[in-house]
Amino acid sequence: IAVLQIVKESQQQHGLRHGDFQRYRGYCSRRLRRLRKTLNFKMGNRHKFTGKKVTEEILSDNRYLLLILMDAERAWSYAMQLKQEANTEPRKRFHLLSRLRKAVKHAEELERLCESNRVDAKTKLEAQAYMAYLTGMLRFEHQEWKAAMEAFNKCKTIYEKLANAFTEEQAVLYNQRVEEISPNIRYCAYNIGDQSAMNELMQMRLRSGGTEGLLAEKLEALITQTRAKQAATMSEVEWRGRTVPVKIDKVRIFLLGLADNEAAIAQAENEETKERLFESLLSECRDAIQAVREDLKPDQKQREHSLENDSGKVSNIQYLHSYLTYIKLSTAIKRNESMAKSLQKALLQQQRSEEDGKRTPRPQDLIRLYDIILQNLVELTQLPGLEEDKNFQKEIGLKTLVYKAYRCFFIAQSYVLVKKWSEALVLYERVLKYAREVRSGAGAYTNSLKELPDVQDLITQVNAEKYSLQAAAILDANDTHETESPSQVKDGKPLSERFETFCLDPSLVSKQVSLVHFPPGFQPIPCKPLFFDLALNHVAFPPLEDKVEQKAKSGLTGYIKGIFGFKS
Repeated sequence: IAVLQIVKESQQQHGLRHGDFQRYRGYCSRRLRRLRKTLNFKMGNRHKFTGKKVTEEILSDNRYLLLILMDAERAWSYAMQLKQEANTEPRKRFHLLSRLRKAVKHAEELERLCESNRVDAKTKLEAQAYMAYLTGMLRFEHQEWKAAMEAFNKCKTIYEKLANAFTEEQAVLYNQRVEEISPNIRYCAYNIGDQSAMNELMQMRLRSGGTEGLLAEKLEALITQTRAKQAATMSEVEWRGRTVPVKIDKVRIFLLGLADNEAAIAQAENEETKERLFESLLSECRDAIQAVREDLKPDQKQREHSLENDSGKVSNIQYLHSYLTYIKLSTAIKRNESMAKSLQKALLQQQRSEEDGKRTPRPQDLIRLYDIILQNLVELTQLPGLEEDKNFQKEIGLKTLVYKAYRCFFIAQSYVLVKKWSEALVLYERVLKYAREVRSGAGAYTNSLKELPDVQDLITQVNAEKYSLQAAAILDANDTHETESPSQVKDGKPLSERFETFCLDPSLVSKQVSLVHFPPGFQPIPCKPLFFDLALNHVAFPPLEDKVEQKAKSGLTGYIKGIFGFKS
């Protein structure tokens, strides 16, 4: 049997494409029941269990080997399901290890049965590799790094030999399994003492590109675990001349991997990979900020009165929160700037894209990106603890001018597309004004502005655009005077309002002719008068005291006389 092919096809078709191990476990149970029923290999009846084992004597059908393989897969999938649940319920880890041991036991039985003469050499090798893989997983969970590394290396060697022995189509599966195992091997090597393993894990993540799934998740988990061990030695961080202690583990792990993440983004080969790495970094940063925010909640007084009386500085935890927020906003700015650069390249190839029938980017898309960047810069200036930092405020002010210049440039480009020449010319002058302000104030801040787009290139481009705009405006004005005549101008009025003016209107002979305004517009009319009875307040009514007194005199006596019929 093709062990790896059967396992991979079953996993991909029954839940593991989305990480649903519970669904895959249910599939393994159902397939086991079907196999036992087909082979008449039942474990007793519904009233009594009678255990049976697959032996070499009954190996007349390869489905007997499938029985043991599905048993191992069911135990493994249950272990992986428990591993996901163990993040919130640590006690389930003991059950996880028990199920992994059960999976290894079934794999050993499969390997023993495959030693029979009835089984071919390829199946024997695949059974050995499968057993080595599950053994490595068990040792990995037990944190027995050396034994796990030996088992994974054995598995990797067998699959590499199998990949070389067969055609390219058959070798794809074996090479995929080797790629899955490699991060585990490097992580084991790191725990044994190989310090270069962390860099290799980062390179693996970079090579994985924009792929998603179990391999990408495994790489992220292993990198996080490696950083968690390194973070134990990190106790403080320095930013803008102030040292802040870092006591939260999640923040330590994030700050430790910040430089590696930025290096990985710089080395990314395509925009898709870069975008995925930016999103991963922003997600980690948001988690770290949330951890600091939860630490701020208990200290309500310190949050309300963040300024210390003696020094006028914010508290350490508040300053750390500002630092993480600065990282998040700066990363968001870099991501949007990267997207803007790719859109600008697409704008230059706009004519070719139109021929291909694809949706072409527009200047409005870039305007939206620069709006978001400017909003992020405004938030940077409002960070607690940096209001009095004049150098920081000046630096952010210069960056704001640079991005305002680019935003203004693309607004002008959008006006050029609709032939609003005067508005575009005014906006180009505004771009030059911003660019001159940046050049005049960027003396001491040259290093901080290196990563920003070059203003000199923008000035050159604007000057060229101005000349072409003026030429296009003159040509457009000449064309307008030549083509338009008063007899052909249509002002949009219906025919009933322009009897005195002759106008060539082709719509008069069409089905949608405009003769009158319909429905007609509302016109003011006099309203019905309102009458108010003002005399009622001045009317004097006659007195009624005499009638009230007569009713008061006829009390109980009058009532009794009325009952018995006496009349006065």
